[in-house]
Amino acid sequence: MCNLVALTMVVPCFNEEDMLPISIPKFIGILQELIDNQLITKDSKILFVDDGSKDKTWNIIQQFHQTHKHVTGLKLSKNFGHQNALLAGLMSIDTDISISIDADLQDDPSVIKKMIEAYYGGAEVVFGVRDDRSSDSFAKRFFAQNYYKVMSRLGVDLIEDHADFRLMSKKALNVLRDFKEVNLFLRGLIPIIGFKTQKIYYARLAREAGETKYNIKKMLELAMNGITSFSVLPLIFIIWIGIFISILSGVMGIWALVVKFFIGGTVEGWTSIVVPMYFLGGVQLFTLGIIGIYISKVYLEVKARPRYIIEDEIK
Repeated sequence: MCNLVALTMVVPCFNEEDMLPISIPKFIGILQELIDNQLITKDSKILFVDDGSKDKTWNIIQQFHQTHKHVTGLKLSKNFGHQNALLAGLMSIDTDISISIDADLQDDPSVIKKMIEAYYGGAEVVFGVRDDRSSDSFAKRFFAQNYYKVMSRLGVDLIEDHADFRLMSKKALNVLRDFKEVNLFLRGLIPIIGFKTQKIYYARLAREAGETKYNIKKMLELAMNGITSFSVLPLIFIIWIGIFISILSGVMGIWALVVKFFIGGTVEGWTSIVVPMYFLGGVQLFTLGIIGIYISKVYLEVKARPRYIIEDEIK
């Protein structure tokens, strides 16, 4: 194949000392196979981004770098989160294409070949899409399925069952550089870029070692960030709550009058004071919480602090 492209595989890592001795040789083998099959150039590489790990993750990356020229690394000064670590890796490369993939090998790396073939076929962005999540726990599978449904109803353009396993061309990455959001949600940003895209389907695999870093709390945080970063419908929802309460208050007033004059037996003043007080108090806290989330995001965006800080690098 003529005009071969250089590839960088970007692999964010956080406390993956148990997994890296398994995944790094796997990634090296896949990269070498792609080179041998003349799909990518010999100067292609794997970039591991250590997102402020507290274990021996960085030491393992350094050790593999000494014996394998294709292994490079980026160490962040602290834990900035998966999305920021991934962005740090993507923004630091200068190869023709990049493929982002997690270190846990649950996103099947064997389909990387198909992704590169799709790029040669004209696609600027290739999404890895899971068509089998049987290896996930029931809770994680239930959360993921309903999350995409909610996001779709909110008008957010997401690729269903796609995480962050994707190929991006240099052209697409250059466009991504223009997005300056501090509150990152790459799964929502990438589809905005446009260009020709393609989906590659695969079965999600089970983690071979270590523990997942995406617990329910982190998944909920990512979900909330995605909703508030790409949809204002929660704020519009507050308006409808106000309309609903106004109508409900009128109905309750009529009901109170009917009970007082035609039914009787009521405690004087209880209906008109206690019920509306608790109801409105709960609604006010709920709506203030939604508004507070949006204000906090504006606060972070206005400060425009660095999304990541690089402490060390091995090339």
